[in-house]
Amino acid sequence: MDHNYINFKHDGLIVKLIYQYLAHALHLDFVNSYQTPRLDMEVMTAAVLVAAAVAVAVYGWRFLKFVWLLPKAMEKSLREQGLNGNHYRFMVGDMMEMVQMTNEAKLKPIKITDSILPRVMPFYYACANTHGSNIFFTWMGPKPMVHVTEPQLIRQILADYNQFQKPKFGNPLASLLAKGLVDADADQWVKHRKIINPAFHVEKLKHMLPAFYISCNEMINKWEGITKGGSGEVDVYPHLQTMTSDVISRTAFGSSYEEGRKIFELQVEQATLVIKAMQSIYIPGSRFLPTKRYKRMMEIEREVKSTIKKIINKRLKETT
Repeated sequence: MDHNYINFKHDGLIVKLIYQYLAHALHLDFVNSYQTPRLDMEVMTAAVLVAAAVAVAVYGWRFLKFVWLLPKAMEKSLREQGLNGNHYRFMVGDMMEMVQMTNEAKLKPIKITDSILPRVMPFYYACANTHGSNIFFTWMGPKPMVHVTEPQLIRQILADYNQFQKPKFGNPLASLLAKGLVDADADQWVKHRKIINPAFHVEKLKHMLPAFYISCNEMINKWEGITKGGSGEVDVYPHLQTMTSDVISRTAFGSSYEEGRKIFELQVEQATLVIKAMQSIYIPGSRFLPTKRYKRMMEIEREVKSTIKKIINKRLKETT
C-alpha cells in the first residue's frame, strides 16, 4: 500500500519560511569594528512569539495528520481495494468499543457447549459477522489493523514473510513484551527460527514428557483434594496457568526451576500491564512520567533480565 497520501514536504517549507522571516525581522545593524549586532528588544520579542506560534502550528499540523488526515486516507485506500471495516473514530479508533464489549462478555454466563470465540474475542467476532469473516479491518487507535481468517490467505502471508511485515504498535511499551519470534520480521525471523527449531524435534519433545506428567499429576491431585467431600466447583483457569508455568520452567530451565517459574509469573504480570496500556490512548512521551504502572513495568523488565543473566551464568559455570 502506498502511504504517501500526504505531502510531507510541507513541514520543510514551513521551516524555510520561518527562517526567511526571522532573517528579515532580525536585521542586524553592524555598528562597530567588532561587528556587534544591535537588536531591538521589541523586534526580538515579536520574533520569538512568531517562532513559537509557527512551532505550535507545525506540531499541530503533524498531530492532525497523525490522528485524522492519514487514518482517513488509509481508510479510503483500504475501501478502494475492496476491504470492509469499521469507520475511523478520532484518535481512539475501536479501542473503547473493544474494551466495553470484552468487559460485557466476561459478565455473561457461558455453557460448556457454547462457542468460545464470542467470549474471548467478542469485538473481532462481531466485526467478522458484520464485515465478512474472510478479511476485514479495525482500528487500533489511529492505525488500521487488517484481519485475515481465510486459511489460504493466511498460508500465503506466513510463507511470504518478506512482503507481509508484522504490525508495529504505536505504543512503545508494547516492546517490553513482544520481543520474540512472533514479533520478528524477515531475516531476523529466519535466524530466530533456525535457533529454536532443534528444541522442537520429536526426540527432544519425548524427553519433556516426564515434566508434563509431573505438572499434570500435581494439578489433578489438587483437584481431587478440592472435591474430596464428594463434589465441588473448581475454577480451572488459575490451575491451568500454574501448570503451564511449571511445564515451561521444568523443560526450559531445568535445575533453575524456581527462577524459571518466577520469570513466567513476572511475564504474566507484564502482559497484563502492557494490555492495559495498549487499551488506553498513548500520548507521545507519557511513558516517561513516573506513574505507578510504568514504574512497575520497568521493575519487572529489570528483574526478568537480571534473573535470566543469573541462570545463564549458572549454566556457564556448570559446563566449565
